[in-house]
Amino acid sequence: MKPSNVIFAASEAAPFSKTGGLGDVMGSLPEAISLAGAKVGVFLPYYRQTRQQKFAVKLLLKKVKVSLGQRDIYFSLYRYFHRGVDFYFINKKDYFDREYLYGGPLGDYSDNALRFAFFSQAVLSSLKVLEISPDIIHCNEWQTALIPFYLKKSPGQKDFFPETKTLFTVHNLAYQGLFPSKVLPGIGIEQSFYIPEELEFYGQVSFIKAGILYSDALNTVSEAYSRDILTGEFGFGLEGLLQSRSKDIYGIINGIDYSKWNPETDNFIKVRYNNKSLANKAECKRDILSRFKMEPDINRPLCGIISRLAQQKGIDILIKSFTGLINLGCSLVVLGKGEERYERVLRSLSQQYTRYLGVHIGFDESLAHKIEAGCDMYLMPSYFEPCGLNQMYSLKYGTIPVVHSVGGLEDTVIDYQQNPSKGTGFKFRILNSYNFLKAVSRAIEIYKDKRIWKNLMVRAMKADFSWRNSAFKYMKLYGKMRVKK
Repeated sequence: MKPSNVIFAASEAAPFSKTGGLGDVMGSLPEAISLAGAKVGVFLPYYRQTRQQKFAVKLLLKKVKVSLGQRDIYFSLYRYFHRGVDFYFINKKDYFDREYLYGGPLGDYSDNALRFAFFSQAVLSSLKVLEISPDIIHCNEWQTALIPFYLKKSPGQKDFFPETKTLFTVHNLAYQGLFPSKVLPGIGIEQSFYIPEELEFYGQVSFIKAGILYSDALNTVSEAYSRDILTGEFGFGLEGLLQSRSKDIYGIINGIDYSKWNPETDNFIKVRYNNKSLANKAECKRDILSRFKMEPDINRPLCGIISRLAQQKGIDILIKSFTGLINLGCSLVVLGKGEERYERVLRSLSQQYTRYLGVHIGFDESLAHKIEAGCDMYLMPSYFEPCGLNQMYSLKYGTIPVVHSVGGLEDTVIDYQQNPSKGTGFKFRILNSYNFLKAVSRAIEIYKDKRIWKNLMVRAMKADFSWRNSAFKYMKLYGKMRVKK
C-alpha cells in the first residue's frame, strides 16, 4: 500500500535553514518522495536565517493555538511551494527569530526544550486546522521526537489522526535532546512519564526516547548504523531500548543530490570533467594547490578533508597521524570549523608545513567543491558515522575515499584490497593512527600505478547514490507501516 500523503517534520532543511547534514537530507528527500508519487509537505520553524533569505512565503493562517502546559501559545503559519513540495513555516518570533538555530558560541539555548516541544505540538495543530490527516508523519532527530508522543498521549489527537503512522529517523544518536526534569510541566508532559521505562534517562528528560518509544517505526540513515546503535559502543546508553525495538528498526542510506555534486556540471571547479575526461581533474588539483600556495607537484598524492572539527570525525587521529602522512609522501588540505583545540593545532601545523598542508578554518561552499575535485584521496577516520555524505561526493568526483568502516562508510565504500574488481576505496576496521596510516599507505601504493588508479577512479564515479534509490526504499517502508496494525 503506497502512501498518498507524507508530512515531514524537521528542525532544518536547505535552502531555508541548515547547520549540517540534516539540512541537506531534508532539502532533498522530500522532493524525491514527491517524485516517487506521494503528496508531500514539510514543516519547519520560521527562523531568522530563513526570513533573511526573502523567500516569497505566503501567510496561510493567523493565530493558530497550541496548548502547552498551563498556557495557550499562538503562532502564524506560512507556506512556500518549492520543487514540487509544500513547505510550511511555523512562525513564533519569541522562539525562532534568533541568530542561530539551536545555540551560539556560548552553548545551546536554555529554552530549547520549550522551543521544540512547541514546534512539535504546532505541527499537529497546523495539520488539524488545515484538515490534513496524513498517512505518514516522518519525524527527524530529537527536535521532532515528541510528535509521536503527543500524537499518542495527548487527549483527542488520535481522533483526528486515526490512521496516521509515525516514522522516526535517527540521523545521529549522539544528539539526544536531554533536559532537566523541571521542563516537564511547561511542555505539557505529566510527571508520571519521568520514569526509566518512559522519558527519564540518567536523571534527565530525553526527547529522543520519546521518538524511539512511541513512533510506529524507526530508521537510521544507513544499514550498518542501524546495527551499530544496538551495541554499547555506539548506542550512547540507549542500546537496550533500541534492542527491544530492533524488529521495527530499518536502515536506509541517505542519497546525494547529483544536481549539486557532479564534476560534469559543477560551476565551482576550475575545469569540469567526467570519467572519460579525467585528465581535466589534474587542472582542478593544480587549482587547489595554488589556492593554498602549496608544493605544486601534481604527482604527489593530495588528500582532502571537509569536516566538522570534532572528535567524532577522528580529527585527533588525523593530527596524531599528520607527520606519518607527510612521511608517506602526501599533501593535505583541510576545510572545516569546530572545537577550538583542533582549530588551533591545525593552524599551527599549517604554519610549520606550508608546502604540504593547507587549512581553511570556517566553511566555504565553493572551496568544498574545489577540494572534492582537486584531491586524489578523501580521508574519513570517523569514530562513528551514521551515514556520511562526503565519501559519496568523493566517489562521484573520482576522489578515492579512505575510511573507517563504520555506519554509512561501511555501506558505501567497497575496499579495493578485499575486492579488486569492485573496490571503490580503502577501509580499516580498528580506529587508531597505525591502522589509518596503513590504509593510506595501501592507497598510495595503488596510486603509483596510474592504470590501476584510473580504473579505480572510473569505477568510483559510476557508483549511484542518488536520492531516487533511497526514496524507493522509504516508499516501501511507508507502505509496510500502513498495513501493519
